[in-house]
Amino acid sequence: MYYTDRGIEELEQRRGEEEVSLSWVAARLQEFVDDNPEFEIPIERLATWLARLDDLDED
Repeated sequence: MYYTDRGIEELEQRRGEEEVSLSWVAARLQEFVDDNPEFEIPIERLATWLARLDDLDED
């Protein structure tokens, strides 16, 4: 198991039952980047990937 998988698993275990808006997620990602600017590029790539999922399904 990769180190990052543990964070994903923890997220699912702790908050998996919650419903949140994508606006809420976007705000949390922006807060994270503001606090950790060295992660801006991977977070932007993740956000772009999430935003374009429908486009990927159509290809």
